Amino acid sequence: MAVDAWLWAIGFLVGPVWVHSLGLSCTQLQSRCISGSLYKDGDVIIGGLFPVHFKGPVPDRKFTERVPAGLCQSVNLRLYLWLQTMIFTVMEINQDPNLLPNLTLGYLVADSCLSEASALSAALSLVTGNVKVVSGEECTRAPTVPVIIGDTLSASSIVLADTLGVFGIPLVSYYASCACLSDRKRFPTFMRTIPSNAFQAKVIAHLLLQVGWSWVGVIYGDDAYGETSAQLLVNEVQGSDVCMAYMEIIPKTYTVSKLGQIVEKIQSSKAQVVVILAIIAESEALLREAVKRNVTDKQWIAPTAWSTAGYYTTWSGFTLVGTIGIAIRSDEVQGLSSYLTNVTSEHYPTEELEQNVWEESFGCKFDKENQSSLSRPQCTNLGNVQVQSAGFDGMYAVYKAVYAVAHAIQDMLDCVPGKGPFKNGECPEIKPIIPEQLLYYIRAVKFTTPTGERVYFDDNGDPTGSYDIVNWQIGSEGKVEFVKVGNFDSSRGPDKDLELNIQNVVWGGGWGKKVPVSVCSESCPSGSRKAVQKGKPICCFDCIHCAAGEISNATDSTECMKCPQRFWSNTDRTECIPMTEEFLSFQDDMGIILAALSVAGAALTGTVLAAFYRHRDTPLVRANNSELSFLLLLSLKLCFLCALAFIGRPVPWSCMLRHTLFGISFVVCLACVLSKTVVVLVAFRATLPGSNLMKYFGPLQQRAGIFFCTMVQVGICVVWLALAPPLPTETAGGELGARIVLLCAVGSVVGFSLVLGYIGLLASICFLLAFFARKLPDNFNEAKFITFSMLIFCAVWITFVPAYVSSPGRYTVAVEVFAILASSYGLLLCIFAPKCYIILLRPERNTKKNMMAK
Repeated sequence: MAVDAWLWAIGFLVGPVWVHSLGLSCTQLQSRCISGSLYKDGDVIIGGLFPVHFKGPVPDRKFTERVPAGLCQSVNLRLYLWLQTMIFTVMEINQDPNLLPNLTLGYLVADSCLSEASALSAALSLVTGNVKVVSGEECTRAPTVPVIIGDTLSASSIVLADTLGVFGIPLVSYYASCACLSDRKRFPTFMRTIPSNAFQAKVIAHLLLQVGWSWVGVIYGDDAYGETSAQLLVNEVQGSDVCMAYMEIIPKTYTVSKLGQIVEKIQSSKAQVVVILAIIAESEALLREAVKRNVTDKQWIAPTAWSTAGYYTTWSGFTLVGTIGIAIRSDEVQGLSSYLTNVTSEHYPTEELEQNVWEESFGCKFDKENQSSLSRPQCTNLGNVQVQSAGFDGMYAVYKAVYAVAHAIQDMLDCVPGKGPFKNGECPEIKPIIPEQLLYYIRAVKFTTPTGERVYFDDNGDPTGSYDIVNWQIGSEGKVEFVKVGNFDSSRGPDKDLELNIQNVVWGGGWGKKVPVSVCSESCPSGSRKAVQKGKPICCFDCIHCAAGEISNATDSTECMKCPQRFWSNTDRTECIPMTEEFLSFQDDMGIILAALSVAGAALTGTVLAAFYRHRDTPLVRANNSELSFLLLLSLKLCFLCALAFIGRPVPWSCMLRHTLFGISFVVCLACVLSKTVVVLVAFRATLPGSNLMKYFGPLQQRAGIFFCTMVQVGICVVWLALAPPLPTETAGGELGARIVLLCAVGSVVGFSLVLGYIGLLASICFLLAFFARKLPDNFNEAKFITFSMLIFCAVWITFVPAYVSSPGRYTVAVEVFAILASSYGLLLCIFAPKCYIILLRPERNTKKNMMAK
């Protein structure tokens, strides 16, 4: 009684709002007649709420008699047919001998006017029973309803669930999909036969990912359904490659200018795909504006709210062809289509609500008595209504909701006394049905519909997530049809839940059979990586070519991978290829030339040595200290041949041999030249009266000097090889590091510097002494030729240092070999060419007299 009192009090306060919103004609306000309703008596009355009109009543600011003066406006034929589906289902159940055979269902359905206030007012009027309904010409007392089928809007369902849930009255919605309604603590009495829009967000997210749309525009309504749907979609695509180009909201009290701004945003954006998460009234207003502005290049994604609203085509033409819709899974109910289309003058509607619907829909008037005074034509011969425009998905959800209540009542009837679910095994009461007990059975209901679908509710009052993917296509008769091109079933698992037959889809925006492209940035090809543009989502990026030594072998790579050791990237940066080994080899053109010069130098030196040996007893050879000349020629031959050690693949023994052989052979060579220079100077000094210097520079002393100079270099080389010997090393070199350059690392820079420095010291001393002796009187003064040779030698090795440091790869070795050969040829030609000229070509000048001449 306390519950009834509370409900009656609330209903008394808000009930009049709903009464006037429906255009009632009862004379007494206190009776709260509901003429905007359809009623059929029965043993159990099921309540129903359907927004037969789009717009709620406009309040009367004067508050005359506490009753608003506005009436509901803009008939919604689609939802009216849903209402008729509930009536059809009740009739079908009553005719079923196996379901509720000894009990007749009745109904009391009312118009909620797509308004939270109207829906709450109507619901309270239904459950209190303290109202009257219009039956024919009379107002009769309405019975109480223990359950309500409805409402359509999520926002209205939230209000109803919050209010009726306190009193344990079950609410079974057929179209309120807001995920917030799955909160069992807040809404313990709410259930629905439409999946939560959390599943809808999964469907859209999977669709976007599967088709490859990464730049998407989202429009959503300013209500619970729109806001939660948009947020759920954002959560679903978070962490994926899908970004929102924009998110625009349609205000509840939208204006044409605001809709125009949204459409301009749609037109200016690069996003070709637009998702509209709004209820049918808001989406229709926006799409009408888009059609008006000739927006024909976009791919529309429709949620369950308007995915099968076929009447859109009556004003949009073919603009929306190609739309992809997420529709509630539906099956064809036998007899439903014929029932809904059977509205003619022979089946004359008598209820005021029915007559208002047809009068507003077809611009006619129902009045048999005063046809002559009608301002509009008589409603006759309306013919068949296009039922498919109402959307079978919503009708099928209504169908399942009514059956869920019927099976719950059947389970109550089947209860065995003593084994019931309530205290002490009690069974539920049937006359009257207690809402809390009915709620228990609806939650636990499991049944199979006449179409063969298994229906049940989970712990949150939700059904399984299953949808049909429909595509708006032009049929054979030139009309828009909803073609099923896929489906979604959450029970199949996350990887198999979405099935889409892309080949059967006709895409919007004029793309035809070609899948539209909706991206912020074009895909990055293989060989490049994505670099996110500053201040923009991750879907907006620039393509950066991979650096040398890195690759990406897939499109849209976020980073480039480094190639492993001894591998390098190809020119396209798409694969790692083995590095080519680079060293100065005997097969290279440069190696062949240097080797030929080396062998030629050694052969030329051997020829000179043979000529000197053959003419060893001639004055010219004897006058130039033949022993030193032979030793110098042998050391020069080693200098030429040591260049060959620098050519070929570096190995440990060759690396150690090339530097030590080079250092020691050149020191022997320079020691011989130095000894010859000193002998020249001392020889001329010895011709002065009283001079006895030659006894200190005899052959023995010369050999000792050469040996000492050589041993110093040998000592340096031994220490160098013992502490940090030259060894092979690999470095990335060549063009962009695509080659492995094999070199001999010096090991110790100090050791290498001492070897070169010691050679430079001997060369400098030789040059200075020869320079001072160049003008000594003699017909054949060897000092002048030594000066020229040392000048060339020093010039070569001074130039060598910067060239050696700056030369890349194998050219470093080539520079060193070139310096060795150039300096060796300089010594050989400058010192021995004049002598060979006289010995071989001018033998008449090879006399002692000629040698002594000044």
